[in-house]
Amino acid sequence: MKLPQTPEYSPEDAKKAWEYAETPAVIDAVFTYNKKYLHWEELKYRDLPVEPLYIWILMKAFRKRDMKYLAFDTLKLKYNLLDDFLEKLHSLDKTAAGSIASELASISRDTDTIIINSLMEEAIASSQIEGAAVTRKIAKQMLREQRKPVSKDERMILNNYITMKEITTIKHEDLTPELILRIHTTITKNTLEDPDDEGRFRDTNEVRVYDVHGTVLHTPPDHKRIEDLIETFCDFANNDEGEFIHPVIKGIILHFLIGYIHPFNDGNGRCARSIFYWYMLRKDYWLFEYMAVSRAIKDTRGQYKRAYQYTESDENDLTYFIWYNLAAVTTAVDNLQAYIGKKQNESRQAFAILRDTEGLNLRQVDILKALIKNPDKPVTIKEMTETYQVAYATARQDLFHLEAKGYLSKQKAGKEYIFIFRGL
Repeated sequence: MKLPQTPEYSPEDAKKAWEYAETPAVIDAVFTYNKKYLHWEELKYRDLPVEPLYIWILMKAFRKRDMKYLAFDTLKLKYNLLDDFLEKLHSLDKTAAGSIASELASISRDTDTIIINSLMEEAIASSQIEGAAVTRKIAKQMLREQRKPVSKDERMILNNYITMKEITTIKHEDLTPELILRIHTTITKNTLEDPDDEGRFRDTNEVRVYDVHGTVLHTPPDHKRIEDLIETFCDFANNDEGEFIHPVIKGIILHFLIGYIHPFNDGNGRCARSIFYWYMLRKDYWLFEYMAVSRAIKDTRGQYKRAYQYTESDENDLTYFIWYNLAAVTTAVDNLQAYIGKKQNESRQAFAILRDTEGLNLRQVDILKALIKNPDKPVTIKEMTETYQVAYATARQDLFHLEAKGYLSKQKAGKEYIFIFRGL
């Protein structure tokens, strides 16, 4: 695989480019492709009115006019706030949050279930991005049934799920090196080749980021600088001094920086996405508790990798990485709205069942509704405690009550019961 590059050019090339700036077709191409924020690797194959290099020189000049700069230690970062970004951020701040809040209010009894589903989706997808070879269906079944993982890949997913649940409880804590190490410990437990690497910064420079063909994509900073870089990282995450950075943009920058620093021998990607999630909740973006951004990233992994590469190859221009991640967040919002619509429809079905049955509460109706959709799947008390976030005694009472009503039959399986749907 050939790594992305940007061209070098001489003062004579720049002078020639500005001579073309008087040509309407050239300026039209410059503004069109800057609006899409194309990287040189994408631009050079376009059908252009002049040589791609001259279009690129002018694109870079116009980008520089509104560029924002951010110094992180010795790393000089920059980014543009494109109109597309502002539109997506406004939608996230106002339109999406407001409409989803009202939709959630209409199914308030299902909000805990939606959060649990989101945490599961996030945990599964974030692990799959890093190579966990477990299907979504099997992974969800494992989490719902609270079954012990039987492979390293399943363990990765369970670790991610535990981490995501923990982050919802520490969202108001300041980020510290110790907290980052704690997150890493939880997220990598029993999944690393060397268990001593759990919750420990790397002490070697042998770590590289490779693609599937063995090409080096990123060489992280010297391991001797990690502690200082992480201290600077935490200070940046905890403080909002200086020029204002929109919280979602800043969360995306934090995501990028963990990938850049690469402070661990393994688990950096999962840790970076977890810290992004922590920051969004810290900044009261409650919507992220209901969304699985990693699922959108998993479905476009090639673009995710290129977003890192384009940023690093084009003078640390974060605009590429921000563009990609905002698109992933937008997809996650769309997925959430579709899921809420599905739950609203299920609620209507539940009330219809409730009208035709007697002596059942809404949660018991919801259990029946799920069994109607998948009648051959047995359920357990432990699974119900995780799915509905209720006490064991409550879940037991629900299933035994449905069995007494004739909707379920129970069978002994080892030390616990399994319940099988008999029909309405």
